[in-house]
Amino acid sequence: MSHGNSSGPRSNLDRRTFLGASAASLVTAGIGLGAGRAAAADKIQLRLSSPATETDQRAVALTSVFGPAVASFANFEPHWNATLFKQGTELEAIARGNLEMSITSPQELATIIPAWSIFSAGYLLRDADHQKKVFASSIMDGMKKDVEDQLGVKRLTVMYLGRRQLNLRMSKADKTVKTPADLNGVKLRMPGGDAWLFLGKALGANPVPVAFTEIYTALQTGAIDGQDNPLPSDKDSKFYEVTKQICLTSHLVDQNYLAFSKKVWDGLSPDQQATVQKAADDAAESGRQKQLKLEDDLAQFFKDQGLDVYEPDVEAFRSHVQQAYLTSDLAKDWPKGMVDQVNAIK
Repeated sequence: MSHGNSSGPRSNLDRRTFLGASAASLVTAGIGLGAGRAAAADKIQLRLSSPATETDQRAVALTSVFGPAVASFANFEPHWNATLFKQGTELEAIARGNLEMSITSPQELATIIPAWSIFSAGYLLRDADHQKKVFASSIMDGMKKDVEDQLGVKRLTVMYLGRRQLNLRMSKADKTVKTPADLNGVKLRMPGGDAWLFLGKALGANPVPVAFTEIYTALQTGAIDGQDNPLPSDKDSKFYEVTKQICLTSHLVDQNYLAFSKKVWDGLSPDQQATVQKAADDAAESGRQKQLKLEDDLAQFFKDQGLDVYEPDVEAFRSHVQQAYLTSDLAKDWPKGMVDQVNAIK
């Protein structure tokens, strides 16, 4: 589950962490006096740092699919719950040569390369399949190269996080949401930050920033009328206990990318590169299919709990939200014509 990445000025502790990781990697590389030397020299160390939990679908897929697939020449060593590097510092760690892999988001990339904010916009991506096709298309070549050139990071594959849906405390009889106009005056909780609040306003609602841990109580007391999250989050946090409907707007098809050190990639043989790429794609597909099934199963779960679950006029929402973005300051950093190119990919 992703509630947004945060990165700020790095503290002295972070610098020590970077130096420590670098020193540790040197020690690891030099361990093999005697019997252990061949194994240490033969295998490439691939450490991954992520704030994801071990049970996250991305983590499960990388551990069960990616790791075994590269085991003949690489030691895949994942570190979950941000135990190796603090969330938001992983890309810089890769750029400095202190880390080999991480899971990153367009929101995080946008803080460094503003053009990436295009992929934080509502309704740009239609679904998991469209997300995958856009990432693989030639229109992404320039943006991928910018990340490689500026950060020394190769993005191997796109990872599906889920579709964000509207979850409201009033009954469908009192408020049926078909178009953005129906959200007029609705106090919709959004994560903090200008980009998230802009999305809430673009949907037609009155966005209210509330911490994730406070959503349940805010719904219960009526401080907010609704919230938006992927269905797995709605279930895990029991929001269905204090709401009466879920409107399947799918307004943001959340995504992450598997980030890989460009320096390490360039040091692999062509066969090793092909194996790593296939392993990454296979892991992403495994996680994608499991997350999609979970979302489908949960729609029925919420119906069984007595909630109304229905689709609005998604096209009305898409055109309204995209127009709001295209006429905003946020769009000034986007590659010219790219929204139309993304829309054209079927």
